[in-house]
Amino acid sequence: MKKKLFSFLALAGIIMTITACGKDEVKPVAINEATDTCETCNMAVINDQHATQIILDNGKSMVFDDIGCMYDWVHANENKKIDAQFVRDYNDKEWILGKDAIYVYNPSVKTPMAYNVLSFKDKASAEEFATANDGSQLMSANDLADHGWEQNHEMMQKHNMKDHSHSDGEEDSGSH
Repeated sequence: MKKKLFSFLALAGIIMTITACGKDEVKPVAINEATDTCETCNMAVINDQHATQIILDNGKSMVFDDIGCMYDWVHANENKKIDAQFVRDYNDKEWILGKDAIYVYNPSVKTPMAYNVLSFKDKASAEEFATANDGSQLMSANDLADHGWEQNHEMMQKHNMKDHSHSDGEEDSGSH
């Protein structure tokens, strides 16, 4: 009887180990500022707190320069199977799963493509930012699915005017 019980427990342990190791954890890839461009707007992706990333079920990684660009791509490609979405913590640029992040929408906050949504790895950091910036709205990953995702056109016009004003060769260190 002990031999059968031991065999059963050994088999159960092997099955649990195989099941647990069945698929590797999906991880974000490093941003290459020299070559990476946003899948939606084709702008350069800067390795900063606004960069986002999708990993498809076939392992392909796609990067975006703004959370709004990532959501535009998701809505336009609903038939694609996504393994994971990653965003960056606004404060320390650490990659976090999009579903685990807390978001802040504020129409006056600058983001690369003026979608005005920032991501945070914890609620306390998001609340602190929202408290310090009037007009902020806390959002969950589920809330983003229903978000309007409209660009702040006034902010984009100012951004474009600023880019064109550097015709003398001066570099604008924060723009795309």
